[in-house]
Parts: sequence; structure tokens; C-alpha cells
Amino acid sequence: MKFVHIADMHFDQPFSGLNAIENLSNIRRLEQRKIFKKIIHYCKENKVDYLLIAGDFYAHEYVRKSTIEYVNQLFQEISNTKILIVPGNHDPYIKGSYYEMFSWSENVHICKSNLEIIEDSKYDIYMSGFTDFHMEQSPIETLLIKHPNKMNILITHCDLNGAKDENRIFISANKRVKNEFFGV
Repeated sequence: MKFVHIADMHFDQPFSGLNAIENLSNIRRLEQRKIFKKIIHYCKENKVDYLLIAGDFYAHEYVRKSTIEYVNQLFQEISNTKILIVPGNHDPYIKGSYYEMFSWSENVHICKSNLEIIEDSKYDIYMSGFTDFHMEQSPIETLLIKHPNKMNILITHCDLNGAKDENRIFISANKRVKNEFFGV
């Protein structure tokens, strides 16, 4: 399986901290589009099976419909690549969000809950997404692997063994989680 993994694109984030230098926030947003287009080109040229997007793809409060249309058009250019999107704390799957309301390309699957599993003959892909801007717990630490003999892939937006933050999910990589997802 060939896959590309990205996270934290934050499309249309205002980058207000960059305003000290004239027009730098606008330049940053244009650079995001260029980089994303290169990622799509890479997926196409290398016949990538999956593009995995692990949260904060866009900034919910600021994203424009034109940006969503732009990225969706790029998704259509890689119709043989399955695109799996797990919403994060800045772009949760909530009522009225673009994840819910927009008509995405057929090759796009967006995680609509705290846990979804996509099964394939050789591997299972576990997706754990945000359904609100704040989540107290993740189902990952108590997750039971359905098929331990398969390759199991986890896509989520979290901090692993990091500092706890009220706006993010913290997952402790206990021995079971390490063994089942990280092969450690």
C-alpha cells in the first residue's frame, strides 16, 4: 500500500501573527495552495493508494467556499487515490460544516464520528475524528482491534505522549497501543 499522510494544513487560517510583515499572511496562504497542489501531483505521479489527512485541514471559522472548491477540484484529479479525512479540533465534523454540507469528490471519505473502521483484505484503517471543537476523551486507548493479524493503521488528530491541552486529545501510547499500532 502506498500512502501519503498530511495534517494541519489549516487552509484559510488568518495567520494574524504574520501581519507584522506586510502581506506575509496572504503569501503564507498562497504557499499552502502551492504545496497542496504539489502533494496532489505527487499522489498522481506515484499512483498513491491513499491520501490520509489527519485533522485541521481547514480553519472552520475562516475557510471560504472557494478554498473548499479548490481542494475538491484537486481531489478529483487523483480519482484513483482514496482520500481519508479525519477532522481535528479546528475543523470538526459538526452540523453545517463543509464536511457535512459540501458535495465532495467520490474518492473522499470523511470520518463522521469518534471512530470509524475501513476494512480492506490486507489492513484495517481506524479513523478517530473530532465531532466538536473540544473532546474530553478519545476511543483509541480502549479500542479493541478487530483483526490483530492484519496491518492496522490509525488516523487521528492528537498529541501522543505529549503535554495535555484542553483543546486537543491526548493519547498515552501504552504497551497495548504501541504493540497494535506501532509494532513496538
